[in-house]
Amino acid sequence: MQFNNVSILGLAHVDAPIRVTSAEIDRQLAPALAGIGMRPGLLKGLSGIVARRYFEEGVSPSDAATRAAEKVIEQSGIDRSKIGVCVNTSVCKDYLEPSTACLVHSKLGLSPDCMNFDVGNACLAFLTGMETVAALIERGAIDYGLVVDGENSRQVTAATIERLLQPGTTSQSYREQFAALTLGSASAAMLLTRSDLAPQGHQFKGCTAVAATQWSHLCRGRDDYMYTDTANLLSQGVSLAKRTWAKGAKERNWRIGDFDEFVLHQVSKVHTINLTRALGIPIDKCLQVFGEYGNMGPAAVPVTLSKAVQAGRIKRGNRVALMGIGSGLNCAMAEIVW
Repeated sequence: MQFNNVSILGLAHVDAPIRVTSAEIDRQLAPALAGIGMRPGLLKGLSGIVARRYFEEGVSPSDAATRAAEKVIEQSGIDRSKIGVCVNTSVCKDYLEPSTACLVHSKLGLSPDCMNFDVGNACLAFLTGMETVAALIERGAIDYGLVVDGENSRQVTAATIERLLQPGTTSQSYREQFAALTLGSASAAMLLTRSDLAPQGHQFKGCTAVAATQWSHLCRGRDDYMYTDTANLLSQGVSLAKRTWAKGAKERNWRIGDFDEFVLHQVSKVHTINLTRALGIPIDKCLQVFGEYGNMGPAAVPVTLSKAVQAGRIKRGNRVALMGIGSGLNCAMAEIVW
């Protein structure tokens, strides 16, 4: 969808405070790795992930999301009673029900008239949340909308390590659960509004998306288990990204050289290299964060965007592409004029 009157008023992220290295995870898995004949260092070597972050014990996804939301509301300076919708996009949930969004809504003290709901779309959910809120703004249903995400990978990673340490682990089961060991934690929040209400805002032009759901079996996860067919997921994901970019080029006249920065959902070193090569994206136009923060799921795109802005990589007037591939398979690419 193309938006003509939607802008980003504020963006904030929170880094989880506990740094856990891949070497530490290898040390925990040492008996299992020895039993299947795999050398230590494989986790870092294959993924390029040196470390990832966890929130403190007892911090729920809604707690993490609320921290980022409080930051963006404070930075924007708006009265929170004006927020018309709160959309949570995290893969991690406090409960199956109620929605994590309603918990964030309560913790923020938002208006009873503020809609609240979760959007689930794997690692693309934040982009989907942005488009959902933007559509409400564009049609005049609300003036301000909040998109939040809080990921805490501690539980699934710990459960995976415990399971791999049990008798019967094979090299195949290690490979199938490898992705769970690369996950990181973070939270992010974005406040969107009508462009006429935010003369200093950053225009959100909209998203282009393509689905390839015949590959929905390549990555499946629960709160304590994640299965991934890594090789096929990479191959089919990159293929889907090429089709999505081609659609955007046709519909929106996108050209690689017209963008100043590419903000990617970063899974690993191999994924980032393959995606940028396939699309012809100069790697120096991508802030790479996976090495220190791991795969942050839906939080990856907004966190990386926020870090790029803080680092001075993105300046007013820059065209920025937000890009991600998520389990499903689905691919989405969005444009912002900063």
